[in-house]
Amino acid sequence: MVACTPDPAPPASGDPAGTSLVIGVAHEPKSLDPASGYARYGAAKIFDGLVEHQPSGTVRPALAAALPEPSADGKSWTVRLRDDVSFTDGAALDAAAVAAVYRRVLDPGSELRSQFWMLDKVNVVDTRTVRFDLTQPYAGFLDLLVLGIPAPTSTATKPIGTGPYQLVDWQTGARMTLTANKAYYGGRPAITTVTIEFIQEDESRAERMRDGKLDGAELPARLAREFSQSNGLTVVEQRSADVRAVAFDDKGVTADPAVRLALNLAVDRQQIVDQALVGKGAPLSLPVPPVLAEFVEPGAHIDHDLARAKSVLDAAGWVPGTDGIRARAGERAEFTLAYSTSDVIDRDLASAFTKAASTLGVKVTADPAGKGPPGLISYGDPFDPDPAIFPLLHPVGGETAAALDAARATTDPAQRAVAFRALQRAYATAPTMVVLAVPTHTYVLRDNWTGYTSVVDAAGADYTWGPWWNLQAWTPN
Repeated sequence: MVACTPDPAPPASGDPAGTSLVIGVAHEPKSLDPASGYARYGAAKIFDGLVEHQPSGTVRPALAAALPEPSADGKSWTVRLRDDVSFTDGAALDAAAVAAVYRRVLDPGSELRSQFWMLDKVNVVDTRTVRFDLTQPYAGFLDLLVLGIPAPTSTATKPIGTGPYQLVDWQTGARMTLTANKAYYGGRPAITTVTIEFIQEDESRAERMRDGKLDGAELPARLAREFSQSNGLTVVEQRSADVRAVAFDDKGVTADPAVRLALNLAVDRQQIVDQALVGKGAPLSLPVPPVLAEFVEPGAHIDHDLARAKSVLDAAGWVPGTDGIRARAGERAEFTLAYSTSDVIDRDLASAFTKAASTLGVKVTADPAGKGPPGLISYGDPFDPDPAIFPLLHPVGGETAAALDAARATTDPAQRAVAFRALQRAYATAPTMVVLAVPTHTYVLRDNWTGYTSVVDAAGADYTWGPWWNLQAWTPN
């Protein structure tokens, strides 16, 4: 008998030529308006930004003719636009369209205003030139210029951009269909039709993948591993900046610094990775993800130390009761932890955390219908720590806030690293949440196409990033 490898199964769309594919993702965008936060890391498929991120973490020109140029004092950036780009409605790209979307971001009510906190004015220099004026130099400004540029006639539900794809159908709560932009300046994509199914439940996406109804899906490692030996399918893994943590309430039991520190000490993070994440991830006790290695403080960490955790609570007056639950001045050490029932990783992390807390005499009830805080959160930016960490930790004040302010006050990479390392040292002595781990993101992809290139993921997963960030460059086998 001669062994042979069968041809890959046809795509879920049924198109044997491979010019169509179907993707399953958990999160549906609320809007397709870039100024409202759509595709904040770029790769928007419908829109292009002035620049675009690369797998290395650098940026390269997209709608810009060359990389934007900073002034000598770093307080303004000038961008010259390409002259060969049109929107899908036929209008030519110009500086007015670029200025319009960034001016909307400047509106105090914009969802992105805090992200563009340093932006002061947007000026149209001429038809093809835009200048951004800042209130102060900011090291991460180039990373923000991935914001998609819509046409003046674009709306949140009927978007018009310059991207490799355009929207042809959006059935809210179910699916979205994109078709290739024939006039795309980068060349028409070989995959001409992309259907994105919005399937919130991890288990449901796995079932759709199992039934051959999807060509690709983001799945937690616990579910993805069943596909590793499936003919015609590949499980790919991507590093992430997706920090999973327990956020606390500023009132009640979890407002007590002693409880916060003790819970940090009670958690065995390596065990959480081994069991809850089935080994796919990294233990983490501080707020900066390991993928941003230049900002990580190697000398600071919060180790698993149950004996010390109990001593911290004893010293703070939390005394075990007859039922084993600690109490102080009539207040019991118990609280509810909110988490998403549709997210398998959240479910397993919630279970692991409640068990760790119970070893201390702290009763935590995991509630999938709850509204945190306290609750499990996911955050992280794969390119710079500031956008994700500043709004999360600056309100804490003290040394933590001072370190974040220092990081924003300099554009020198070495000084920024010093500031973020100082932040981690301060956090390690007085943690304000329980950082648990960083999961590796896993995806199941059908082998009918080539072009996949790994990138570092952010928190969350949708069709604009992850393995599909460069979908327009994929080709059928």
